[in-house]
Amino acid sequence: MNPTVYIETTVISYYANRPSRDLLVAAHQQVTYDWWTEVLPKCTAHISPVVITELERGAIEDSVDEVDEMALLKITDEVARLAAHYFKRLNLPSTARADSYHIALAAWHGMDYLVTWNCKHIAGARIRRTLSQLNAERGIHAPVICTPEELMEV
Repeated sequence: MNPTVYIETTVISYYANRPSRDLLVAAHQQVTYDWWTEVLPKCTAHISPVVITELERGAIEDSVDEVDEMALLKITDEVARLAAHYFKRLNLPSTARADSYHIALAAWHGMDYLVTWNCKHIAGARIRRTLSQLNAERGIHAPVICTPEELMEV
């Protein structure tokens, strides 16, 4: 059985955009491309309405045909409540409300991995530690939150 992966918007953006002149971003883009072509085919990929909205805002949606083939996770009442809980307990800024939804969607739907380049509000060490505690308190499945670079084999 293939591992399940929730792909957050930053990964799709890095995959779809032209190479950056910023060396770190360009390196992340190359890692993302390698991950997308070598690892992702071995996984069952998922996105959400939150990802689609963010892609539309960034005018990226049409440039990544593979996104259309990915399973779409639903935002249920339970996901919305969990996202609100994460948002409050993680002390995220108001501009990062969507990030709490990415985390809640991956957790509620039992994803094995949440893959992101958002190391400030999703894959940061403090966030991962606090999420581990919050999920343990509630008995919620905790997906592994990582960057594509951290998930180069499955």
